[in-house]
Amino acid sequence: MSQGSDIGLIGLAVMGQNLVLNIESRGFAVSVYNRTSATTDEFVARHPGKRLTGCHALPDFVASLARPRKLMIMVKAGAAVDAVIEQLIPLLEADDIIIDGGNSLYTDTERRDAWLTPLGLRFVGAGVSGGEEGARKGPAIMPGGPASTWGVMQPIFEAIAARVDGQPCVMHIGPGGAGHYVKMIHNGIEYGDMQLICEAYSLLQAAGMDTDDMAAVFEQWNEGELQSYLIQITAKALAQRDAETGQPVVDLILDKAGQKGTGQWTQLNAAENAVVISTINAAVEARVLSSQKAQRVLASRQLQGPPARLAVDRATLVAQVHDALYASKIVSYAQGLDLMRTMSDKKQWALDLGSIASIWRGGCIIRARFLNRITEACQADPTLGNLMLAPFFQQVLNRGQMAWRQVVAQAVGAGIPVPAFSASLAYYDSLRTERLSANLLQAQRDFFGAHTYERIDRPAGQWFHTDWPEVID
Repeated sequence: MSQGSDIGLIGLAVMGQNLVLNIESRGFAVSVYNRTSATTDEFVARHPGKRLTGCHALPDFVASLARPRKLMIMVKAGAAVDAVIEQLIPLLEADDIIIDGGNSLYTDTERRDAWLTPLGLRFVGAGVSGGEEGARKGPAIMPGGPASTWGVMQPIFEAIAARVDGQPCVMHIGPGGAGHYVKMIHNGIEYGDMQLICEAYSLLQAAGMDTDDMAAVFEQWNEGELQSYLIQITAKALAQRDAETGQPVVDLILDKAGQKGTGQWTQLNAAENAVVISTINAAVEARVLSSQKAQRVLASRQLQGPPARLAVDRATLVAQVHDALYASKIVSYAQGLDLMRTMSDKKQWALDLGSIASIWRGGCIIRARFLNRITEACQADPTLGNLMLAPFFQQVLNRGQMAWRQVVAQAVGAGIPVPAFSASLAYYDSLRTERLSANLLQAQRDFFGAHTYERIDRPAGQWFHTDWPEVID
């Protein structure tokens, strides 16, 4: 193998810089390139003594890499990735590996794979989760692409990934766009987790708890079943005071949520595959509705409702909200896993859901204690149809369902929006209902469109039509 840097990285925004420092700290030499040369120079100058090679031109950047060349792109998803690849193609040779470490749509990754494979190049779509801190200290990494790339990339990926119980939070997810797809579902579940936590916050706030009270509750929750990165940072966010005013920072933040698209991509994929992800849908829609601030202000002055206060025993409410949050979280993950399973079968990716849950235990945004339980459930029954039916999760849901109902009922009675709690509970009740009202729906469809229906007193697969009475307007 020729001498040169072990890997190169293109795009020195915050995530890119932190990944470079992580890679270099594990003993690898890294070449770096940024479209703005001054950024490259400043970054290298800030880190003297490290095995960094700054390059001002892509030909020099490519020439600085050991073969097979490994180039990681950390630029904005979309056209920018294609533009970088187009510039790289004439400079590369057969078996060189291009890694897209951004939040690209998995279909874009599949398109790029089909584009580069006939040219003899290997393309890896690698989901990277953990934010700036994770990039520097150890993220969860979800690489897809040709199996031949795993042996080449494994030493680097395993060295820089987070570790839990001695195991690196990275694995080869599958071919084509599988890595970016799994990262997309991770982000969809993340949307659900965050919205559920926000609804818990709304309920505790409606009971008269201040931010310090709530911070203490979330700290307590983080010591038990709900232990997770998101619960942990929620406690810290609630406790944070503004340096200028002394007020809680969260009370000063405008209630308009942002999003970068991965939640909506998850919604669209679920619709295309007829998979129910109602908790994630509710979370995405809650962000959209939050962005309509002016309309909400207007509606608050014209549409009537109760005063959004809960006159209840706080200790009882905290216990009930805990159970509702845990149960709803299980539903959100069950829906995400169901969608991954469906796509895995459709695309023949052979996704290992238990192992995927295992690598989510560290580094990533949704890291949580209960992911161990998901791994155990998938390993115990590889044919498990729905996570909620695994023995451990059955017990949690059966134990918490009454508190869950009480929380949703109290919220509805007080006019407090809890769309994700409500959607999760409705999914739970729909799944456990042997006979739904869809029989009437089928009658309606047959009435207006002769769509036919099956009967409960005839063998499955036989279809019937009724000669319905004429409707006179």
